[in-house]
Amino acid sequence: MKSHRLTLIALALTLAACSTANDDELNADGKVVLTVAMDAGLEAKAIEAFNARVAQFEQAHPDVDVKPQEYTWTAATFTAQLAGGTAPDVLTVPFTDGRGLIERRQIADISTQVSGLPYAKSLNPTVAKAGQSSDGKQWAVPIAAYGQALHYNRTLFTQAGLDPDKPPTTWAEVRGAAKQIAERTGQAGYAQMTQGNTGGWILTTLDYAFGGRTEKISGDNAESTVDTPEMAEVLQTLRAMRWDDNSMGANFLYDWAGINQDFAAGRIGMYVSGGGNYGNLVTQNGLKPADYGVAALPLADKPDAGVLGGGTLAVVSSNAGEKAKDAAVKWIDFYYMGKLTNQDAAVADAKTLADTKQPVGAPALPVVDRATYDKQQEWVKQYVNVPLQQMKPYTDAMFDQPLVTEPTKSTQEVYKILDTTVQKLLTESGADIAALLKAADADAQATIGRG
Repeated sequence: MKSHRLTLIALALTLAACSTANDDELNADGKVVLTVAMDAGLEAKAIEAFNARVAQFEQAHPDVDVKPQEYTWTAATFTAQLAGGTAPDVLTVPFTDGRGLIERRQIADISTQVSGLPYAKSLNPTVAKAGQSSDGKQWAVPIAAYGQALHYNRTLFTQAGLDPDKPPTTWAEVRGAAKQIAERTGQAGYAQMTQGNTGGWILTTLDYAFGGRTEKISGDNAESTVDTPEMAEVLQTLRAMRWDDNSMGANFLYDWAGINQDFAAGRIGMYVSGGGNYGNLVTQNGLKPADYGVAALPLADKPDAGVLGGGTLAVVSSNAGEKAKDAAVKWIDFYYMGKLTNQDAAVADAKTLADTKQPVGAPALPVVDRATYDKQQEWVKQYVNVPLQQMKPYTDAMFDQPLVTEPTKSTQEVYKILDTTVQKLLTESGADIAALLKAADADAQATIGRG
């Protein structure tokens, strides 16, 4: 009797588990239907190219029917789209949203499928964790990443009597080099973004580099930690460069586009931005390759010092069935990861970029480990058209620096608050750092609380 009861309980549990599993959608030919996100607003040629990739995938996987769906990720609408079944099976989300989606189980656990990929153990561990659950399982695949870096003008370094092959590795050296550039060339030795939320972005970057953080997360609760000794040290450093050294030029209202333009024009010696910014500087701002240098972001000698970074994860909707999950990981492997891990795909991508005069080989924080990255670089070396030697101060260190993701709560709103903080610091000679941080912290906490 007892055995019979246990059998019934086990059967009930099994049926319950089966009832919660999602059914796969099959087309009339019995193929599993897989909806995949395609960027909204693409031009006709880009859509044609995307569809060509779909056809290639379907030829290699005749049991899958891929349906492209225009889709733009927003955290605010995803829950409703998931509930309504309108989110695609495969989509991309920022690093900052990965852990929350995993904890809420709004994306599927594809760790078993991912573990079967030949490069599963070759992901860059500093970025792979953005797509991992608390127990280390890989629920999402990192497909692109960035880490902040120090960009510098080699020509201005030379004119100022500095060695362009030995850029600063500490913030004291950044300050010294900026002062020397300003005094000997008349250009801004160092410039800082301050508006359009980029001021807060870079101020947070420096806070991380000095060992601070701008928020503390405990469960569902978030606390602003803008007002800290680390952030005060950042502002003191910037104030000394601006008001004591006069090494930051005269423009204190830079956004991302504006600072790129002036840097490419030779009016800025150094600035901080994403490590993979070379392509934008060349294709959009006419940067002379000979002028360009990039180095690892200087970090304070503190345990928590790290590089602010981010990136993109490929994820699978929790509504996907088992066959769709299998197909989804195959699509992620084919569409997003192929050019990083497959020689034929890597060469085809590099050739296409080179033929259209786009940069090939520019540094970006790799989502794979150094051995896999070096192999990919070897595959495409005949198409590389960027000054790799001038980028070694960054590429030699990019795997070794600790990556810390951006703040996750009311990120852009807090960045906007910090825009005002850095603007006041750089435009008001008597700005009180303690008062600035107290006000910013209070505003940030109120904003986080509403979020």
